Amino acid sequence: MNTKEIGEYGEDCAAKYVAELGYRVLERNWRYKKAEIDLIAMDGETLIIIEVKTRSYQWYGQPEDSINTKKEAFLIDAANRYMEQINHDWELRFDIISVLIQKSGAPQIKHYQDAFFGGL
Repeated sequence: MNTKEIGEYGEDCAAKYVAELGYRVLERNWRYKKAEIDLIAMDGETLIIIEVKTRSYQWYGQPEDSINTKKEAFLIDAANRYMEQINHDWELRFDIISVLIQKSGAPQIKHYQDAFFGGL
């Protein structure tokens, strides 16, 4: 698999995972300026912005280790725009889903709820 295919596979796994949790996926790969929100979902009345990081190896750390404050700022900006677009003015949460593809091809998923604070 190339990098794009690995990313798409991880996002597919993450979307399936959150659906199994009972979340309703609203958007996939929603873009605003330089930011892309991998998944936008609802858990009850809570809007969840989900960043998915997928790797097929751990040589440079866990997938979630690659999320820095600059990426968080892009996600916060995009989340603000999305909330304006849909007139959402209640609870918001930022989650990270880490997908590590095992040698067997099976995904190892870690879900970090409230991974960072958006300051909204």
